[in-house]
Amino acid sequence: MLMKAKEAADQVYEAIRTKVEDWKRQGVTPRIATILVEGDPASAYYAQAKQKIAQRIGVEFALHSFPEDVSEAELLGLIGRLNEDASVHGIMLELPLPKHLSASVIEKAISPAKDVDGVTPANKLATVTGELGLYPATPQACIKLAKHYGYKLEGKNVTLVGRGQTVGLPLFHLLQRENATVTVCHSRTPDLASHLAHAEIAFVAVGRPDTVRAEMVHSGLAIVDAGINEADDGKIVGDVSFDVREKAAALSPVPGGVGTLTTAILYENLMKAIDIHFKEGNLA
Repeated sequence: MLMKAKEAADQVYEAIRTKVEDWKRQGVTPRIATILVEGDPASAYYAQAKQKIAQRIGVEFALHSFPEDVSEAELLGLIGRLNEDASVHGIMLELPLPKHLSASVIEKAISPAKDVDGVTPANKLATVTGELGLYPATPQACIKLAKHYGYKLEGKNVTLVGRGQTVGLPLFHLLQRENATVTVCHSRTPDLASHLAHAEIAFVAVGRPDTVRAEMVHSGLAIVDAGINEADDGKIVGDVSFDVREKAAALSPVPGGVGTLTTAILYENLMKAIDIHFKEGNLA
């Protein structure tokens, strides 16, 4: 079975559209700002895709585009203004950035209350502790996709392949709070197949094609592939080999899987940011 994300994403967008209409009736127009530094075609494509979705669900979308040689000070200045602008409820920074810019420094400047990507230190900590915050979108999308297809996590043996700061590590903490029994594998794990053999569900997020191959999986294993890689022929592929879908019980496709749902979760985080601001006090 292929665990495609379109249906799950559409359900999220429908719920968001209803919330947007509710906020507008209260005099609040949800607004998100995206910062794009030119030079990476994929980043520009994703920014435009997010803009189209914003239009579809009634969210105002402000794209702040800069030339490749933009200074760090210019970006930090913009973020400071966006942080103070009460009409802006969410801020996204498109990655990767040119080498002369520090993504870490720039991300830290974003107000945690508007950090819909969940990249600031405060939101990373909240992901660990379970306290109020905006959690990273991709790990949330991984769990939501598995649940959409009926895979319960509580008490299940889960193998997580990857421990990166962006997906693997926060996903580990979210899985813990789902009461899954989690084994974390990584580049120093000598025999990945032995860990997959005991797993009922696997999440793979390492950023390397063919990390999981058909001979490593069993027929009862469901696999959520969070990898995004560019193959030699220019195609986008995940971390799991294409032929795994013939052997495993279920596999999320790339593209059309986790990435599709991740964008929906970003806008779900925007709704949460507005809720927190108006109902529960500002995170910052």
